[in-house]
Amino acid sequence: MGDSSAQYIHLVHRLIEECLLFNMSREECMEALSKHANIQPVITSTVWKELEKENKEFFESYKKKDNDEESTTINNNNNIESKVEITRQRIHNLLLNSPHSKNKA
Repeated sequence: MGDSSAQYIHLVHRLIEECLLFNMSREECMEALSKHANIQPVITSTVWKELEKENKEFFESYKKKDNDEESTTINNNNNIESKVEITRQRIHNLLLNSPHSKNKA
């Protein structure tokens, strides 16, 4: 894998970690990165799946926590929009500071 490809995958990895900090699902993360960082959903999904393979215990716990939260709270659009906006801002900042980003936000 070329250096620029490895850097791109590393960037996607870091952006997924940002999404995880906001308890976003894989689908929410794919949507946010597609919309705000022009990263194809298939790329986000592939990197996410690799992270799941490498960190099985973490993702099992993460999914359980997400399922528990969904069963005890109503998932409303304002909450999702708020998560996406905060993530958009963080993605923007990461992209601005990324020397290998082709698309400066």
